[in-house]
Amino acid sequence: MSIRPNRPVAVSVPWRVALLAASLACAVGAVAADRVTGKPFATRSEVYAPHAMAATSHPLATQIALQTMRDGGSAMDAAIAANAALGLMEPTGNGIGGDLFAIVWDPKTKKLHGYNGSGRSPKALTLEEFERRGLKDIPPHGPLPVTVPGTVDAWFALHAKFGKRTMAQNLAPTIRYAREGHPVHEVIAYYWGRSVPVLSKWPGFAEQFTVDHGTPEGRRGPRRGEMWRNPNLANTLQKIADGGRDAFYKGDIARTIDAYFKANDGFLRYEDMAAHRGEWVDPVSTNYRGYDVWELPPNGQGIAALQILNLLEPYDLKSYGFGSPEHVHLFVEAKKLAFADRAASYADPDHYRTPVARLISKEYARERGKLISMDRAMKAAEPGIIPELNEGDTIYMTVADKDGMMVSLIQSNYRGMGSGMAPPGLGFIFQDRGEQFVLKRGHPNSFEPGKRPFHTIIPAFVTKDGKPWLSYGVMGGAMQPQGHVQILLNMIDFGMNLQEAGDAPRIQHDGSTEPAGQATAMTDGGETDLESGYSIETIRALMRKGHSVRFADGPYGGYQAIMVNPEGGYVGASESRKDGMAAGY
Repeated sequence: MSIRPNRPVAVSVPWRVALLAASLACAVGAVAADRVTGKPFATRSEVYAPHAMAATSHPLATQIALQTMRDGGSAMDAAIAANAALGLMEPTGNGIGGDLFAIVWDPKTKKLHGYNGSGRSPKALTLEEFERRGLKDIPPHGPLPVTVPGTVDAWFALHAKFGKRTMAQNLAPTIRYAREGHPVHEVIAYYWGRSVPVLSKWPGFAEQFTVDHGTPEGRRGPRRGEMWRNPNLANTLQKIADGGRDAFYKGDIARTIDAYFKANDGFLRYEDMAAHRGEWVDPVSTNYRGYDVWELPPNGQGIAALQILNLLEPYDLKSYGFGSPEHVHLFVEAKKLAFADRAASYADPDHYRTPVARLISKEYARERGKLISMDRAMKAAEPGIIPELNEGDTIYMTVADKDGMMVSLIQSNYRGMGSGMAPPGLGFIFQDRGEQFVLKRGHPNSFEPGKRPFHTIIPAFVTKDGKPWLSYGVMGGAMQPQGHVQILLNMIDFGMNLQEAGDAPRIQHDGSTEPAGQATAMTDGGETDLESGYSIETIRALMRKGHSVRFADGPYGGYQAIMVNPEGGYVGASESRKDGMAAGY
């Protein structure tokens, strides 16, 4: 069994039941509250502030970011401080055992900077080892999917370029909360509880990430409102604050990690930790109706969002209207085409040169767009470029400061709380990102020692006329590029404000061919998940086009955003489906 906190199992239902459910949803579920302004599905207003803004998935992390900037820190200091806090407060999605990607708008150079903080596979682990064990896929938990965690290195690299305060100052709030405790929020408690039965079999997890109140049920995750303390993480962060990045990658922490994996059938070693370095990368972009949308190149999946936007640009979505059959159908068909390329050729650029310029070109989109029919849903989608080889849960957050710096940052353990591997006394869990490798020789994303896997986590940024406009992201596995596109469609084509764009009912297409594992190629068109709020007419029309429509509870991602206010300052928005908040001063 695997737990994807951001991808609960969806239930396919007979079409008559689906239509009835949809009609009930439209009647009672689409309206969030009796607001006197804005769209009926909006949960709250946008947040405005004249000087600085932070939007994270936890209210305390947002407050830490704001206080960091009030105390003289930059947006980058605030982002690091908040990210550290989220690793403590939302371990269901991230932590220092995972990877980190960021896009930063630097007001001094008036440029965007990208950082790829993804770690590599252990050098001692080989494809032959998986074959010897008879595995066709890399398991989601335990020692085999573990890769080097890149977050701490990314913090220090980003801080060296854009920080003002010391790293010790940035980590101090989280160290204090880890020792003194903080109350666990509702959605986090839910996913934590789901993870405990699955991950408790792995050494160190139950001892460090469950509580035991002497009840018959035994150890469990903390419940909503319960105080959670993690003194082990406090000690680890204090060592990092005192000794810098090398305290994590070359000191006692790395030696503890080495001994732990040697004792538990793992392959990660001190040498893998010591050799790690992330890298600065140039973001890539496409223009969508006058807006330059920026993503990071592979090994992440960000360019899938750019491909989808290019495919949709020729269509007059505004005239079709939000939630129309044409809107949903065109989005799903464009996603199928982009994800076919994603499965075939997104990989570690050190091992395979993804043809990024070609994939995100308008010419390529025109060629691929000829495959889209307005009348019928595609059952299969082949990649447009065949590789020529040399033979999710996640958190997203964004911060903006008084000087104009804006940080778009995403960080993850991959599957919720990660691999379950939690070295004794360190207070964090290792990611299971290696599950995204393919155990197939000759594939661009095939497992190799010392290689970065395909990555789902992607930050995004939008500029207009060379100036910053929007820093945003939508967390949640394969939902991320789909979410990136939908937010922009909602704002640019459908005229929604920043909060409405996130609250609007979402579409999630599932079932495309994936870059990892031995899953078969899509042959049945996949499944289209719709949140409550789509009309009975739209659902019926989609079914007539051949879409398989279903209703899923939860797989629609989590959104945070900050937009530059043309009147001065910033506008913020936060995901109503999560525990977080946007706030400023």
